[in-house]
Amino acid sequence: MKSTAISFSTFLSKKNLVCILLGLFLTANSWATTGKWISKTTGRAIEYNATESKKPVKDYAGNYLTVVYLKNLSIKKIGRNSIKKDVNWLLSQGYRVVELDYAKNSNAKAIKINEDIIAINDSIAAGSFCGYKNCSLYKSYVLFEGYRIARDVSYFIDDPKVYNTPEQYKVGDSLHMDIIYPANPKVKVPVILSFSYSNSYAFYDSNKGMLTDAYKDQRLNLAYSFAGFNDSFLEGAPASGIAWAIADHPKYCPWGKGKTVNGPNDAYKSFQTNPDAAQKVKSAIRTLRFFSKQRGLSDKIGIFGFSRGSTAGSMAIGDRKVEELENAGFHIGISDVVQAATLGPGVFDYTLIYNTPDDGDKNLEQRCPWVWGPLDENRKLWESMGGSFLVEKTAAPTLFFYNTDDDHYYEDQIKHFKNKLDLLGVPTFSLINYGKGHAIPQTANDLNTLYNFFKNYLNPPKVDKFKNNLANNK
Repeated sequence: MKSTAISFSTFLSKKNLVCILLGLFLTANSWATTGKWISKTTGRAIEYNATESKKPVKDYAGNYLTVVYLKNLSIKKIGRNSIKKDVNWLLSQGYRVVELDYAKNSNAKAIKINEDIIAINDSIAAGSFCGYKNCSLYKSYVLFEGYRIARDVSYFIDDPKVYNTPEQYKVGDSLHMDIIYPANPKVKVPVILSFSYSNSYAFYDSNKGMLTDAYKDQRLNLAYSFAGFNDSFLEGAPASGIAWAIADHPKYCPWGKGKTVNGPNDAYKSFQTNPDAAQKVKSAIRTLRFFSKQRGLSDKIGIFGFSRGSTAGSMAIGDRKVEELENAGFHIGISDVVQAATLGPGVFDYTLIYNTPDDGDKNLEQRCPWVWGPLDENRKLWESMGGSFLVEKTAAPTLFFYNTDDDHYYEDQIKHFKNKLDLLGVPTFSLINYGKGHAIPQTANDLNTLYNFFKNYLNPPKVDKFKNNLANNK
């Protein structure tokens, strides 16, 4: 079949991202579009090439799974496959692939590349990335050259009886994670795992009279995660030689819902419960470590947590062994120990929620007694619900980050948890007031602090160097 070409006029987005579409080509294998995109990282237009899969995969809303593939960067390429081979593999998996060619620009490296990651996610969320209005809003990825995606890796089978909603949900769904890893790597790289702060859950469509997949696999829903918070940390990790993974949040239920059997509606509003949450967290870590061994990655795993994802991630850092938590889920017998964690604002000890009235945790103050009974009569049960309880004698080195103008109970939670770790001699660090309110670090200095923390603790022994650098940045 002969190629045909159609000219397009200049496209200018509201976010100052310009896509000049130069041609549309139809080949025997795929649709391909070429053009230019204004890069914040380089400060100029760079070439892009977008290719459609022969067998495209779409999400439940009918939008195309899309990979924005960053190539010819100014960093060492860890995956040994050719770019062509990896792009063809992505196409074979059903992705639309948009290759951004950085032509070895000196800025195309950590941390400057994070500016483009934020711009790309914002543009996809707005339906304006390089003229595409139909990129998936929850299954699109920014990928570094040499990396591939293991999509929808199952890590636990949910128990519908924990949160009891919707009432038609009787057979547990699988919780999933996406793992972004270098293919055929030159070296064994560590992995950072994050539990999403966007919820996936079962949904009953009353119009169709059936359960649907409308809200499954929402861990990367841009409006509630990367684009909503200008979060480039995970997707930027490969520039620092680190792979990453993101898992469905353990609370498989709309965040404001959930109830005990025969209990009041929305009793679990704004919080999760154990042993369910901790079982899922530990199974996710074991699943990721099993995968890492298969793919030639390091066995070192770090945790990155923000908001409800921080509450979940805190379940991973402690050393306390509870049989009910250890013997559930997948790959039992594989270690669920993590080597480092950065935890943002979250809840780590529910017994602290009454410390200060009107400090932002009203839902917890009101509803925790509905499911666990009064605190003064059930303290041990309440304690068992938080990540702090799972720290007995030691824990993974932890960096806490928060803004003091966020809801004040977050600061109280972090201070108590950090104090416990300090008394046990666990290395802890703090990154405070890097922004405003409930936010994720975004500046180059703050992102460097997070990446350097992981690089040093996931690639020891460089701990003393990190401590000195952190002190100098304060």
